Amino acid sequence: MTSIKEQAAISRLLSFLQEWDNAGKVARSHILDKFIETNQGKTAPELEQEFSQGASLFLVRLTTSLRITYMTDSCLEKLLRSIGIFLSAVSSNRYLIEFLEVGGVLTLLEILGLEKIKEEAKKESVKLLQVIANSGRTYKELICESYGVRSIAEFLAKSKSEETQEEVQVLLDSLVHGNPKYQNQVYKGLIALLPCESPKAQQLSLQTLRTAQPIIGTTHPSIVDCVLKVLGTMHLEVQYEAIELIKDLVGYDVRQALLKGLVALLIPSVKEISKLQAKILSDPSVLQLTPSLPMFLQQAAAAKAIGPNPRPRVLARNDMSIAEELLYLRVVRGLMAAMGNTDHSNSQRLASLTLECFVQMFPLVAEHVRKCMGEELYQLFLSNAEDLYMKIDSIQADILAANTVNVTKALCLHGSSYSMNTLYGSRDSAQMAYLTHFEEDVESKE
Repeated sequence: MTSIKEQAAISRLLSFLQEWDNAGKVARSHILDKFIETNQGKTAPELEQEFSQGASLFLVRLTTSLRITYMTDSCLEKLLRSIGIFLSAVSSNRYLIEFLEVGGVLTLLEILGLEKIKEEAKKESVKLLQVIANSGRTYKELICESYGVRSIAEFLAKSKSEETQEEVQVLLDSLVHGNPKYQNQVYKGLIALLPCESPKAQQLSLQTLRTAQPIIGTTHPSIVDCVLKVLGTMHLEVQYEAIELIKDLVGYDVRQALLKGLVALLIPSVKEISKLQAKILSDPSVLQLTPSLPMFLQQAAAAKAIGPNPRPRVLARNDMSIAEELLYLRVVRGLMAAMGNTDHSNSQRLASLTLECFVQMFPLVAEHVRKCMGEELYQLFLSNAEDLYMKIDSIQADILAANTVNVTKALCLHGSSYSMNTLYGSRDSAQMAYLTHFEEDVESKE
């Protein structure tokens, strides 16, 4: 037989549940407020004690209410926070299973895609998905099997709240760890986010990709073009993350494509520039945007990534073999052309600093740069590479922009007198074949 104390506790529970069942929208909101206030941070045993071993009876009412009302946003944030108290409680696996059995994951994911739902409610939904994902591999797989990666990525791209976007990043980071079956799906979802219009989403995606890349081990072919296009952003924090990711990616199988892409960005397509300028000139209200064409931003960022300063992790200074490969890709010609881009001073400044790096590293480069520039301009360059763009005249700028310096050809022609082993060190046959390929490619374009 139950004791008088137990009977009283059961009576209180039944009374509470009846109050919930009979309550309207306003009354239920008050009940949820009180529940959240008094039960935040409690463990599962403490919740059972609070509800006389019948906590699941209240949880099922919360989940039922959620499924019925989530499209109307009626007390949605409070409902999600209340459910979160159950799911995040210590020793709460029983509650988690009960929530999942009634389609909890699908409901949470659907909330993210509803336009009329408030941002705060969506953030609570993301937090619940974090709790579920952090409960183990099985639960991460359940989220991914429910087309969760797509829903979560789309929400990250569309969200207007940076705080909420940061919560989504935490969720995506959780899904990429300890989830071998679906980690590639998350990785591809992050790459798909790079062209989105939200700078914050781009920044967070790039950060998470840096974490994900060592876990995945291999690269997706589309990552090169996506990351290089991001360099055209006007948001420096996004550009920074893109450059950091590029530095990581040169350690993978896309190294050749990345280096080739960076060098190509140093000389924007005349056809594309003319097309963009024509659009701008047709609208006098946006003439001031001419210096900030995405191609010029990419040009400056490419010069910056290749190696304009001595800090660690800059490509050319950090790895001699990368610097050598860049020479074969005619990086010197590209840098000098960027130095002559009077439409974008930042391209001129960064390209000048990067060229200085190559001149200091390779005497042969210094020789050819000096010959192309002429003594007067070369001495100006040596005296202060960073400020050179402010001192050159239009003729000198044209000389730089139209240069045809070909250090690659010179290296081949002077190979007998200029020790290739001294400059390039020993190489295996595969790498020499790669360099030979680029020599032939460059000569075919002459």
